[in-house]
Amino acid sequence: MSTTAIQPHGSHGHSGSHGMGVGEFVRTYVFSLDHKIIGLQFLFSTLLWFLVGGLLALGIRWQLAYPWHDMPVIGRMLFSAEGGQISPEFYTTLFTMHATVMIFFVIIPILAGAFGNYLIPLMIGADDMAFPTLNMLSYWFMWPAFFFIGMSFLWPPYGAGGGWTSYPPLSVVWDAAPGSHWPQTLWLLGVTCVGISSMLGSVNYMTTIIQMRAPGLTMFRLPLTIWAMFITAILQAFALPVLTAAGFMQLTDRTLGTGFFLPEGLVVNNSLPATGGGQPILWQHLFWFYSHPAVYIMILPAMGMVSDIIACFARKPIFGYKPMVYSISGIAGLGFIVWGHHMFVSGMNPFLGMTFMVSTMMIALPSAVKVFNWLGTIWGGKIQFTTPMLFALSFVSMFIIGGLSGIFMAATPVDIFIHDTYFIVAHFHYVLFAGTAMAVFGSIYFWFPKMFGRMMDESLGKVHFFLTFLFLNGTFFTMHILGAVGFPRRLADPYDYETFRHLLPMNQFMTWCAIGMVATQVIFAFNFIRSIFFGQIVGRNPWGANSLEWMAPSPPGHGNFDFQPIVYRGPYEYGSPEVDTDFYPQTQPPPADPAKRYKDPHH
Repeated sequence: MSTTAIQPHGSHGHSGSHGMGVGEFVRTYVFSLDHKIIGLQFLFSTLLWFLVGGLLALGIRWQLAYPWHDMPVIGRMLFSAEGGQISPEFYTTLFTMHATVMIFFVIIPILAGAFGNYLIPLMIGADDMAFPTLNMLSYWFMWPAFFFIGMSFLWPPYGAGGGWTSYPPLSVVWDAAPGSHWPQTLWLLGVTCVGISSMLGSVNYMTTIIQMRAPGLTMFRLPLTIWAMFITAILQAFALPVLTAAGFMQLTDRTLGTGFFLPEGLVVNNSLPATGGGQPILWQHLFWFYSHPAVYIMILPAMGMVSDIIACFARKPIFGYKPMVYSISGIAGLGFIVWGHHMFVSGMNPFLGMTFMVSTMMIALPSAVKVFNWLGTIWGGKIQFTTPMLFALSFVSMFIIGGLSGIFMAATPVDIFIHDTYFIVAHFHYVLFAGTAMAVFGSIYFWFPKMFGRMMDESLGKVHFFLTFLFLNGTFFTMHILGAVGFPRRLADPYDYETFRHLLPMNQFMTWCAIGMVATQVIFAFNFIRSIFFGQIVGRNPWGANSLEWMAPSPPGHGNFDFQPIVYRGPYEYGSPEVDTDFYPQTQPPPADPAKRYKDPHH
């Protein structure tokens, strides 16, 4: 590797907290400007919200498996007025807040906030983000969101209940639904703060990747993780302002009496006539103009990280690097013109619906390219079945199931039948839990040694993987069967309809699988916390990987690198004949003897 030594920036790395004053501690670890600390702040915050979102999901599952039965242990504490049962009104809060927490407080911030912050400067050979103060603000703008969403649980009727899509007039009229009072206003404030946080981060990511790459690191030598983060940042920068502006508009409808989303004279539950003149469907357009690209914000970084993990543990160059980059770009570009497929039942002109249907189906093409490239990378490789690799392989297989079920929803005639059934819920969870969450677990196991200088326990990691894989399929695959027979979502007691009563045992099976899935995460939490303090100490590059972050100390100090990284090649040169090892770091110069250099037979 290049050995051009440089002086580390300061002396207060992770090990420099001894003898630190309170003020310095606060500047270093609380209001930190260091991208790694900010990334870890995002990581710990989102993992805590992951726990909250999982518990809310168990509340939903309990009600569907045992409707109007006392909830064990905590039922009498939480629902004493209802005799320990979940009330129908609170059921709307459960599914609203479960989706809100998982999407806005877990998946998006853990991908872009935690991994984006931690990895981007390290993987491009920079000492920090382009705008460190802006970076710090991107994290601390999440705290007002935490506060508002937390307060919404404390304010009667204890949580917003308008669904995570917050469709008007249900979400705008003060008395339209349980949960439409102050909790709905607090929900809007919280989601708006999340939007501002993401926009601050996206500007920083784009500038850093464009301007601060190490010498020799051209765009087509970037790891796919960075390409995915770059495209995701573009999506956030161009799509998110629309939702943020729409959020402000809905907020003024609720608090100032403006009428962006309410028709004139609307009366709900004997309330005063609305001062309207607006269009409820306008919200749907604005919401989905952001929220469909948001689906790719929630999956593209995972695709990039999984690509790096698969290439590393297959010990092979990534198959079709440039087609992978073009596919990521293609998915993102198409993502801007397909939002209407969420609105097929809104009375859309059939010709317009057909254009949305065709453009949506076209997304299957770049998605398929990526899947074939992952399979091509694995094919013939010297596969190492480490915990990160198991999670990455799981991501690929689960993404195939989630992607194929998405094609059903893209077809207008089919979507009209399965709209608002559990088929939609199955698709969504196969993409975002069985897909993205598995990629996140794999990435935590993969980059944990760089973050903390220690390994997570491999045996516990594999137990965590196998149990999670088993239970998630037991929970989510069965939803396809429910959806195919029209089982509706968002009903506290679907068994009021006789046609669904025979599905109760299937729901009970899914609920016990969900309980097993949440309980399995205790193994992960134990392994994660224990390994921070007692895990095996490792050096810079325990996996034998090529990209730049593995050339920095583990964990990196402030400024990241103790030498000036100079890049000579891409990050996927595994099995090169130019070196004796099966990996070839980006910073290692080519052999001095021209005879030992590999000559491409195609040139």
